[in-house]
Amino acid sequence: MTKTITFNELRDIKDRLPDGTIHCIANEIGVSVETVRNYFGGQNFREGKSCGIHLEPGPNGGIVILDDTTILDRAMEILHEKENPDAAVVA
Repeated sequence: MTKTITFNELRDIKDRLPDGTIHCIANEIGVSVETVRNYFGGQNFREGKSCGIHLEPGPNGGIVILDDTTILDRAMEILHEKENPDAAVVA
């Protein structure tokens, strides 16, 4: 499923993630850490791969079209758990 988001929104999500999250996401989905970083706007294609993001210039850093939202979805789950610690507790 594709998703459209501004580049600044994507970077804000990355910046709010707890330390070590990029490594955790990479391990969980079986890709390199640099690939996850590239998903969030990095450009190290020697060690990481492109992740199906397409950038178009514009306001707020431009528009990003994500072909696959797996990394974004996991990042959002982690942020939700961080911001709502009681929701992650199972009784």
